[in-house]
Amino acid sequence: MANQRDVIIACDFKCADETIQFLDKLTRIRDEVVSCDDFRIGAARPYVKIGMELFYAEGPDMIKLLKKRGHKVFLDLKLHDIPNTVKKAMQVIGGYGVDMVNVHAAGGIEMMKAAKEGLMLGAARYADKPKLIAVTQLTSTDEKTLHNELLIDRPMNEVVRQYALNTKAAGLDGVVCSAYEAAEIHEACGTDFLTITPGIRFADNSTDDQKRVMTPAQAKLEGSDYIVVGRSITAAERPIDAYTRCREEFL
Repeated sequence: MANQRDVIIACDFKCADETIQFLDKLTRIRDEVVSCDDFRIGAARPYVKIGMELFYAEGPDMIKLLKKRGHKVFLDLKLHDIPNTVKKAMQVIGGYGVDMVNVHAAGGIEMMKAAKEGLMLGAARYADKPKLIAVTQLTSTDEKTLHNELLIDRPMNEVVRQYALNTKAAGLDGVVCSAYEAAEIHEACGTDFLTITPGIRFADNSTDDQKRVMTPAQAKLEGSDYIVVGRSITAAERPIDAYTRCREEFL
């Protein structure tokens, strides 16, 4: 069975106050709309991604605040270390009650297995266990960087495919990848293996520092399960309109 799609907003803000001010611009729609259909509920309490800057600034209290407000949380810390260190860190993270968290697939199968073991120990008290995914290659990495700086001589799609297969072998739920690789990953790993795709921009937006980008509509056609959208929504003049547009194109 194919996974249900969703839009995750990348809340790349420097502090809790900025984050809540932004989210309030979305949740105010609850006062404007009487109906409580699935779309409006999603619009009022979107799935959010918390990255390094915000988490390092605010710590676990940021997660608690967002969960209290009713948001699903993807904690994007991209752990990459020796297996024992990652296991212990993931056990702590599992206690936060997050819905999704990630590691770097480049850490290898044993590290990813250790990450899952630690995460499940930490999340033992929760009925709904967090999803654990692995980053294949950053969307800021292109073929030239892969070959000339990382000294990986295989084509990007082969590298990403192998990292995805390693991730599945480790028992994880899916990978972070470019939408360009989503279809091939599903072919290799199955439709229930999640593809979470950042690097999403509207056709009329700047690509900023991303190199492998795609629109929400294109990502849908490629089979992405989740898209992660940052500045196209957070920097918009009316974020709720941008979020609505993104959902309409992707869902």
